Amino acid sequence: MKKWQIIVIIIACAAAAFCAVMGIRGWLRQKNAGKGYEDLREEVVTEVSAAEPDAAAVEETESQETVEIPIDFDALWEENPDIYAWIVVPGTSIDYPILRRDDDDSYYLSHGVDGEEAVEGAIYTESYNSMDFTDPNTVVYGHNMKNGSMFRTLHNFEDKDFFDENRDVTIYLPDEILHYRIFAAYVTDNLHILLNNDFSDPDAYQSYLDNIFAMDSSSAFVDTDMEVSAEDKILTLSTCNAGISTQRYLVQAVLVSIEQ
Repeated sequence: MKKWQIIVIIIACAAAAFCAVMGIRGWLRQKNAGKGYEDLREEVVTEVSAAEPDAAAVEETESQETVEIPIDFDALWEENPDIYAWIVVPGTSIDYPILRRDDDDSYYLSHGVDGEEAVEGAIYTESYNSMDFTDPNTVVYGHNMKNGSMFRTLHNFEDKDFFDENRDVTIYLPDEILHYRIFAAYVTDNLHILLNNDFSDPDAYQSYLDNIFAMDSSSAFVDTDMEVSAEDKILTLSTCNAGISTQRYLVQAVLVSIEQ
């Protein structure tokens, strides 16, 4: 065998070894994605009950001085001051803090709750939304991780029975609890929702909602028995769809009550 052939073989073997190492590292990063959140939950969550709120119970709670928040936000802020809310979606693995980086909307695409680089990123919103969920449409983003973490289990709503049986979302803020009811789940394009819709215009907002409720049921699950209007506040949970860069999978819910 000639010397140049030996060199080619050595280079090819080295390249193959490098690719194998990188592949294993990528697999391990995906497998262990979100592990740090388990310890965080144990530290800051005392009790989370996100069942559909009973109207009488909510009314009674509202008559009290303050509602008990089962999330230790002081401990969260010591971890990262960018944390400002906590989201729970019963029936899924979604039980995470929500973050926002004022000077970089894409920061938490690639950084975890501790601010370190992480393949799973974090659950986050952008500066286009306020942090009190009073906007007409608050959009919350999360990665679709193969190990089931982050927003992966939003895809559970692709099953009609699951969609029918799991409709609640709870957002915890430092001084109140927001209860939402899911009304739609569907695949859409990757256009930026908040930049491509004027939700400050009631007519434009109503048109946006009308388009959702007019969707073909073969490609979306929409509860047409629910009434959602431009006077309502909605929550949009957004994640990737099967690795297709031009698509997003959305689960949308309407605010139904607030405990303060």
